Amino acid sequence: MSQFAIRAEGIGKKFRIGEREPYLALRDTLTRAATAPFRALSRLASRQPLIRRNEREGFWALTDVSFELGPGEVVGLIGRNGAGKSTLLKILSRIMEPTCGSALLRGRVGSLLEVGVGFHPELTGRENIYLNGAILGMGRREVRRKFDEIVAFAEVEQFIDTPVKRYSTGMYMRLAFSVAAQLEPEILLVDEVLAVGDTSFQKKCIGRMGEVGREGRTVVFVSHSMTTVTRLCPRAILLDRGRVIADGPAAEVTAAYLRSDLGTMAHRIWPDPATAPGDRVARLRAVSVIVDDGTYSATVDIRRPVVLEMTYDVLQPGYVPTPNFRLYNEEGVCVFITFDTEPEWRRRTKPAGRYVSRATIPGNFFSEGTLIVDAAISTMDPATVHALEREAVAFQVVDSIDGDSMRGDYGGTVPGIVRPHLQWRTVGEDESTKTAG
Repeated sequence: MSQFAIRAEGIGKKFRIGEREPYLALRDTLTRAATAPFRALSRLASRQPLIRRNEREGFWALTDVSFELGPGEVVGLIGRNGAGKSTLLKILSRIMEPTCGSALLRGRVGSLLEVGVGFHPELTGRENIYLNGAILGMGRREVRRKFDEIVAFAEVEQFIDTPVKRYSTGMYMRLAFSVAAQLEPEILLVDEVLAVGDTSFQKKCIGRMGEVGREGRTVVFVSHSMTTVTRLCPRAILLDRGRVIADGPAAEVTAAYLRSDLGTMAHRIWPDPATAPGDRVARLRAVSVIVDDGTYSATVDIRRPVVLEMTYDVLQPGYVPTPNFRLYNEEGVCVFITFDTEPEWRRRTKPAGRYVSRATIPGNFFSEGTLIVDAAISTMDPATVHALEREAVAFQVVDSIDGDSMRGDYGGTVPGIVRPHLQWRTVGEDESTKTAG
């Protein structure tokens, strides 16, 4: 038998319409965690699917998902919303049982899923650290040895003896990530941890997950950030509508995802201001890629200009909110950052209201490939980010071989991030000498 850390075989998950996962009391949480390995081994040995009654009406969130991860592999799990990523992680974490198929994991498993999973809300941060250690099979002395390191990483020293139900979302996720990463499970399952917290803590998370992988432990990382996946994960698995449609080197899988209609989005809107990215000062409402005929488009002719448009609400007067875009290529290399420096509003406060800002990028500027756009609203003094949506939109730059762009008559791949059509002039040697004289 080959060495593996995780083996998924034909996993399927069917939900009844309106089905919800039940709330678990502390006793139930402990019982479920303690018996999960035995339930999994029983299903694996019998090869029998878990069949429930009244399943005629429903939908399959996962269908025939199979893969194997070796010890020490760091794998990104990608796909658009609703692809089944979080459902798969819950099954691997034993929080949810598959309808059919099986998942076998070798080693202690640490999970960081959405807020509300992993900690018991009535217990304090201190008590939850020890509880999670016990679930992982660690002794109290072993947890105590890591305790200070966990609390310092999470930056929650003042609130460690407060029930976690009173924590903010950011505090909760910081502590949850710290526990999952510092208690040294052999397998770490992480679902969108970087969506919560400030930029400095996000960098700490990325650094810590990189360390976990280098220490020889297995990591499954769900993320919408292709740049983070390619930077952190040598391998990626792409899910769409509950099925594995690509599995291979992260750079290749993420590039295929971004080139397809699964990953490329030319227009994003946030109709509900309460959930739109932002804070009490400003909130994003829409980000768009607009081509020269005025339409949204995820495909841009290399020779034509493209407009990045941001619609946003200023909620508090007296600030100088500045829209800005950051563009990356498929490898996660920053192409450039651009800020709104229009003289009319530069250094001027904006009254409360809705605004639309546009940045025009000239044709013959980008090289071919996918460009990923982060959208943000910041104030400069003091430097504060009020709204940030990573990978808000993306677009594909394409070129035709007709001699009308910088490529001329060359038909091969042209390397580089940018590909400007520069002005050239060629003269004969005699004419050059006359000009110099």
